[in-house]
Amino acid sequence: MAKFFGTNGIRGVFSEDFSLEFVHDMTLAIATYFKKGPILVGYDGRESSQIIAKVVCSALNYSGLDCNNAGLVPTPCLEYAVRDLDYSGGIMITASHNPPQYNGIKPAAKDGVEISREDELIIEDIFLNKSWIKNPSKWGTTGTENKAIDVYVNGIISHIDSQKIKSKNLKVVLDLGNGAQAVTAPIFCKLLGCEIFLINEKIDGLFPGRGSEPTPQNLSELSKSVRRN
Repeated sequence: MAKFFGTNGIRGVFSEDFSLEFVHDMTLAIATYFKKGPILVGYDGRESSQIIAKVVCSALNYSGLDCNNAGLVPTPCLEYAVRDLDYSGGIMITASHNPPQYNGIKPAAKDGVEISREDELIIEDIFLNKSWIKNPSKWGTTGTENKAIDVYVNGIISHIDSQKIKSKNLKVVLDLGNGAQAVTAPIFCKLLGCEIFLINEKIDGLFPGRGSEPTPQNLSELSKSVRRN
């Protein structure tokens, strides 16, 4: 039974059960599991995400793995880019719909899919026994990945009938929940010729516009806006 991994990565309250020291050591274990780079790193809009991303990249480099930082991107974007840009794996810093004080890390395999439960247990074993890579022959380096968003958006469009959608002249309301989809969803809808109406489009890790979980109550303003427009 997994001790740290839940249904979707590892999550905890930042600076409490999810400290920077924990993130560093867990990333050493993940790096040992990956064995080689490059690894793509991305993060959401939570207040702690950027510093966690720096620690993750540092730990990957300390293990001898190269990595690139994709910056603030949604989780599906990171996972799509891992596969399409031929990375050895990915690490997304996010706590999904958890409250603002939480954060987490979510490893993705080379195919962009969340790693299996069996592989999660391997990582936990490495972490608990501190059997991660030590004294690599050389340290890795951290670069920047600027193509992730374009690859993700254009990749989705390539799989749909965009011309047919454009011909519908759709009106679309996007409640972005102050989250990372604010950097991709509006671009996607505009490329499809949609007239868009934005709610909570400013990225803010405290989620001031509504609760981060997409419950019916939290989406009430979205429902009202759809009816108005």
